[in-house]
Amino acid sequence: MAPAVAQLLFLQLVLGPTLVTAVQLEIAVQNFRTLNMDYPKVKFPDDFKGYCNGFMSYVRGRKEQWYCPKTHYVLHTPWKTIWKSCKNSESFCENYNEYCTLTTKPFPITICRVNKRQPPTSCRYTSTETNRQLYLLCSSKYEGQPIGILGLYK
Repeated sequence: MAPAVAQLLFLQLVLGPTLVTAVQLEIAVQNFRTLNMDYPKVKFPDDFKGYCNGFMSYVRGRKEQWYCPKTHYVLHTPWKTIWKSCKNSESFCENYNEYCTLTTKPFPITICRVNKRQPPTSCRYTSTETNRQLYLLCSSKYEGQPIGILGLYK
């Protein structure tokens, strides 16, 4: 019985961190898909007074956060198209402790920025639609998946 317990303890110590990391990466990928992807683009009711106000109310609800994120990027492209960008991530971004890449082609994106002229109790956003290349965080060096948008290229 003691050898079996020792083996189980050994497996928990060795595989435990790996399983936790895998689960955390899967959560990061899922969060990226739900918080940074909107394809096909949703049309919000007029009551929201603009796309970003509607989308950011969804983001804040999913994150369960009361504060207004200053800038948020929303991609309007199929998952398979953006996922290909993380197939080979040669760069390691030390500030994020993750692999990162610059997309080879521009993607349709909406940039949601908090409106500076508002009371601190409300979250109102301006929308800017553009086609730009992106800096993406990827889940691994090879065959990774996007887990974050670092910013836009020029």
